[in-house]
Amino acid sequence: MFLNYFALFILISVFLIIFYGIIILHDIPYLIAKSRNHPHADAIHVAGWVSLFTLHVIWPFLWIWATLYRPERGWGMQGQPESFAQLQQRVTELEQKLGDNKTTSSE
Repeated sequence: MFLNYFALFILISVFLIIFYGIIILHDIPYLIAKSRNHPHADAIHVAGWVSLFTLHVIWPFLWIWATLYRPERGWGMQGQPESFAQLQQRVTELEQKLGDNKTTSSE
């Protein structure tokens, strides 16, 4: 009789551990987004719950989406204004050289 109750206890505890383990696993992208102050953290959280019902197909994309954003540099397109200014200066210099070459070659 004791073994029956013990087996039932083990079965229920394993089920609960697996159940909560899957929920915690699917909250990892949300926790990453929350720690990085991601602007779409709520959307990532909802999409994590949706991924439970879509057989985890979108979960890897949620992980990527959550890790793309960093508060200090945004989406990776910002944070380098000095290099952008340097590129603009180079482009204007090259345009001037090309303009000078056109005027000298046409003469």
